[in-house]
Amino acid sequence: MDKKNYFQIASACIALSLFSVACTSSDKQEAASSEMVAEPVVAKSDMAAIKAEIQAVETAFAAADNAGDVNAILAFYSDDAVSMGSGNPMAVGKAAIQKEMEESFAKRPEGTSVKYEVLDVFGAENTVTETGKAIRKDASGKVISNGKYMAIWEKRDGKYICVRDISNSDEDED
Repeated sequence: MDKKNYFQIASACIALSLFSVACTSSDKQEAASSEMVAEPVVAKSDMAAIKAEIQAVETAFAAADNAGDVNAILAFYSDDAVSMGSGNPMAVGKAAIQKEMEESFAKRPEGTSVKYEVLDVFGAENTVTETGKAIRKDASGKVISNGKYMAIWEKRDGKYICVRDISNSDEDED
């Protein structure tokens, strides 16, 4: 066998070996790659259902607010809640929130009512941040103020409870 034929046969064997190794490695890489791409299935929170649940809480909160029922309002707050109302210092804990509510009710004209509308919720099922707007009306139904708020809700013992809130009025408070 001459050198030329030997070299061609050797080159063909080497090429075939490299091709075989490359194909095998590629299959392994593809298998490993597809395994790495697969992500675990995580159940996402149904934010529309959570929004509806928070709106129901806000509607009940408004009913307690409109009735001037401080104790019913306090039931919506955690013991360690922080409330940051417009024109007031930060109220830390239920006792401070209660004092702020009682002072507010004492100044409120008879027949005043409020409605809270949930605009958006985001987060996860156990901790939700809500943004909303508040409309306050006098006894005749005339709008006397508009405002906006954010509340952070935690699900405890199967129900949402407010741990932080902040609100302010759209009207100039001077």
